[in-house]
Amino acid sequence: MKDYYAMLARITICLLLLVAGAAQAECPRTISQSPYITQALRWLGLESCIVGVSRYDTLDRPHTGGILDPDAAAIEKLKPQLLITSDWIAAEAWQAAAPEGARALRVGGFRSMTEVETMLRDIGHAAGVADVDARVAGFAADWRAAAQKIHGDGRRVLLLSACGAVPYSFGRQTHLRDLFATAGFVPVETHEKLRHLRPAEEIETIPQLVSAMRPELLVVFVNNRSESCNALLGETTVPIVAIDSEKFMHPGPGLLDALAELKEALKP
Repeated sequence: MKDYYAMLARITICLLLLVAGAAQAECPRTISQSPYITQALRWLGLESCIVGVSRYDTLDRPHTGGILDPDAAAIEKLKPQLLITSDWIAAEAWQAAAPEGARALRVGGFRSMTEVETMLRDIGHAAGVADVDARVAGFAADWRAAAQKIHGDGRRVLLLSACGAVPYSFGRQTHLRDLFATAGFVPVETHEKLRHLRPAEEIETIPQLVSAMRPELLVVFVNNRSESCNALLGETTVPIVAIDSEKFMHPGPGLLDALAELKEALKP
């Protein structure tokens, strides 16, 4: 009887090893060439699949260059099966960086919240996540519900990054515009994507932009790496709400935390 149980234990261990091996085989060796893609892979339960990341990432993996300048030699050494990057790089350039037989995927996410959902779905499908459609549907419902609880009440809002060398505002075809519009605000920037404020541009300074757009609220994205934000912010009488840029700038599931911070920041 003792031998029987010992044999049963060995069979059980073998089965577990086979299952583990199968699970590992289903997990493609993946290169994440942007931090927002790494966040998406983590959300999908695929962090263990990541074998390389871009130089911008904080995940402890070998570096594989940047978004626009992937390091093909470094990528080759990691023997990836799936490479995922932003669609900022041309398809031909990304494919050229991929080893033979590896799939080179480009995803969006910065132009709209619908594009964020598509990005998550595309990554999940490429990596073989069986329930990715249900997960993305849940995220879509969650972010909309969280946004609608903020009650922007039709206030005119200007979305501004003013803590770098060149301030810029977020206009049409950005996921942030979608996010704030769903939260009940009226984003006032009319420019396509980003408007950079610098000499020789149509609008050069923050006061000029505020005068042109007439917002009722300035939402300024800040980060802990900035020593100070643009001093010209002090020249406006429009109320300012400062929020964490790291949470808002990466399109993906982290936007739920961003919405929670926004709701808290808007409390009287």
